[in-house]
Amino acid sequence: MPQTILTRLAGSFPGRIYSQALQNENELVLEVNPAKIREISQEIAVSLEGTLVSLFANDERALNGKYAVYYIWALRKEGCFILLRTLLEPENPCFISITNQIHQADLYEREIRDLYGLIPLGHPDSRSLIFHGNWPEEVFPLRKDFERAFRPPFADKEVDFMRVDGTGVYEIPVGPVHAGIIEPGHFRFSVAGEPVINLEARLYYVHKGLEKLAEGSSIEKCYYLAERISGDESFSNSLAYCQAVERIAGINAPERALYSRVIFAELERLTSHLGDLAGICVDVAYGFAAFQFRLLRGWSYLLAEELAHSRFLRNINLPGGIRKDFIAGKEKRALEALRKIKTELDETVKIIKANPLFIDRVENTGVLKTAIARDMNAVGPAGRASGLPGDARKDLPYAAYGRLSFQPSLHLNGDVNCRMNVKIEECCTSLDLMRQALEMMPSGEVHAPLGQLEPFRSALGYTEAPRGENIHWLMTGENNTVFRYKVRTPSFCNWPALCHAVKGNIVPDFPLINKSFNLSYAGNDL
Repeated sequence: MPQTILTRLAGSFPGRIYSQALQNENELVLEVNPAKIREISQEIAVSLEGTLVSLFANDERALNGKYAVYYIWALRKEGCFILLRTLLEPENPCFISITNQIHQADLYEREIRDLYGLIPLGHPDSRSLIFHGNWPEEVFPLRKDFERAFRPPFADKEVDFMRVDGTGVYEIPVGPVHAGIIEPGHFRFSVAGEPVINLEARLYYVHKGLEKLAEGSSIEKCYYLAERISGDESFSNSLAYCQAVERIAGINAPERALYSRVIFAELERLTSHLGDLAGICVDVAYGFAAFQFRLLRGWSYLLAEELAHSRFLRNINLPGGIRKDFIAGKEKRALEALRKIKTELDETVKIIKANPLFIDRVENTGVLKTAIARDMNAVGPAGRASGLPGDARKDLPYAAYGRLSFQPSLHLNGDVNCRMNVKIEECCTSLDLMRQALEMMPSGEVHAPLGQLEPFRSALGYTEAPRGENIHWLMTGENNTVFRYKVRTPSFCNWPALCHAVKGNIVPDFPLINKSFNLSYAGNDL
């Protein structure tokens, strides 16, 4: 299949593809003419039905004297990726924007401009994405010559927001500091009467510089950075990182480790979704249902404690497999816990779906239309509730998912009710997948030695995190170090989708819509 794709692209753009390589079994890497990136991207998006799942820069001046920009396309039907690579001269750090044709590219290109100083020519939005007016001009933290210890002088620039004018239009600013314990984010509502005309979210108040911290660190140390990207997706992020390392090393984790990874990934999904369902019920003042879902989440955390001695499922993965056999001798107790959770979950769902007042509150609230979801590349439950069938567990099977039987949940209306139903059904699927994995798990080792990694090789790691498709790209340096680590969590894709879903609703509906997405600030503000 990759050869067929290459032949097709080479025929459409003769002389514009400078080199090609198939790496890691399903990654077709093409170095292309940067002047033709818009046309080639359009061809992949339309003719090959590709989805832009990541776009980032890399300072490769020490390797070839140039900057590189990578466009990662997923061809879900074929189960493979196309990685377009363009090279830019340092004296002319500009590249052609594809945002007007490929809307998914918007935030990626703004991020590249802020962190690398590479200018996306023709981009419709010249505002900073990451910096809040306090960062000086011409200081680009992801260039290799930026020292991590350097503290740039404080700048004082005004932050621009989109303004909506008209009779009776007014703004409601919310945040960045919120009541409660959530992380900071600023939301600016433009409202006419009661309906919301526009919502703009400004994030990155907790930008950690994680990708800069990863530079030069050992493969082992970077694992701990990956694990701490977002507290409630620790296992999914560490698994994506481990898979990228294993693909570079050319090793496969043992079978028992692969089944164990499924169990912990689904346990993380279960606890996340149950928390989201409880939050939705809290925001409509349905106390009984909220307490029930919290009870079930508590039982799930007890199972995590029983298996791994960690509610957040940390220190389980390890490049090459898992740290030890966490499941051995606990299979029977785990199966009993899963049956108990399933029974109580079924009863709770019957009760809430028989409550017409509750259903009326969540139906047709916060609708994310299918076309907008596709344009934004909404992923996970947010995308599947709007009719987008993408699920990395099926499209790009990893761990032991290819050996297990399940079907992703899919709904069409894109409202709070559909997102809620997707998460309910995925809870049931997670319970069944864990049961299958426990019953089918083979005996044997759980870790394969990693060995020395070849420098300046790259690979993708991908998982279906609780919030959706999770893409990590890793390039090794010398002596088992990290040269570049790019993370794109599902929240990065879904924050713009949330802003669209709020339009046309009233401001008091925002907490409910927001909770139905339940996006991560930390997972976005890397």
